[in-house]
Amino acid sequence: MAPFHGEDPKKFIADFHLSFHDDLLNSDEDADVIVDRYHTPDIVQIADGHRMDRDKLIAHTRPIRKNRPIPRWEVHDAVADGDRIAARSTLYVTNRKRDLAMEVYFFGEFTPDGRMRRGHMLTRTLPVTET
Repeated sequence: MAPFHGEDPKKFIADFHLSFHDDLLNSDEDADVIVDRYHTPDIVQIADGHRMDRDKLIAHTRPIRKNRPIPRWEVHDAVADGDRIAARSTLYVTNRKRDLAMEVYFFGEFTPDGRMRRGHMLTRTLPVTET
């Protein structure tokens, strides 16, 4: 069974990232419990050539919890085939120091229960326009 259960891939990937972030910021649960809810124990994420396994992903959550950024994902395109998904999106982040915008190309593999097993991301920082 495919992990997406007929769900729109754009909605799936946006909900995945936002739910993970919300759980990190709005829960007192240990970060490892939250990471394990969304990722397999053998998770490998490679973002712009930097490899993160489970332990590095958990460590990466510490500054998120400390800085409490506010993200907004705008998923432009997404396709799913079996347990794999590819998406093109823009991530807007507001934190206490600055606003950021990043173009994100994501290629991922998920388990039937919706947890990420593999993720590859290429990002490009975009200029933030004043509103």
